Amino acid sequence: MTSSPRQILLALGGARSGKSDYAENAALAMANAGQPHGAPRPLYYLATGQAFDGEMEQRIARHQDRRSAQFQTIEEPLQLAEVIARREAQDVIMIDSIGTWITNHMMAGSALPRVIDDTLDALRLAKGSVVLVSDEIGMGIVPDNAMSREFRDHIGMMNQGVASIANTVAFMVAGLPMIMKSEDQS
Repeated sequence: MTSSPRQILLALGGARSGKSDYAENAALAMANAGQPHGAPRPLYYLATGQAFDGEMEQRIARHQDRRSAQFQTIEEPLQLAEVIARREAQDVIMIDSIGTWITNHMMAGSALPRVIDDTLDALRLAKGSVVLVSDEIGMGIVPDNAMSREFRDHIGMMNQGVASIANTVAFMVAGLPMIMKSEDQS
């Protein structure tokens, strides 16, 4: 069985920029590029969100409602590196979102620099294709509290690390992708 070439794509943007829609469509396109005889590649949606309140429950439900039935959902708020490492060469996995994942680790008291390094290592070694959704929050003012500044620093470092590994980086503005990096897969 032949597999499509491994691709790493980062969809980056602000709130409501269209990054999740773009990432979902990119992941579907990767999966449907197919295997021999036109069969789609296995497609996974790794959801990092946790429903701690009604508003978050509604956000999660909206994401689930619009998601293609082709996605197999994996709910994992913390262990991205392990999930990435378990995927096979023919698999496509979409991770939504890095910002929520970092928040989960901050709430859990994790040693984030180490967790980020381990996750970037897993991404470098990924056998299958990975599509990641992340927030760009470093373009505004410096936050007024230590926790917000720490979050900004962690997500900035993670975004830089993923972007350095990725074949494609799309920066989303008003639903439009601006391709920041694109490496030919041939």
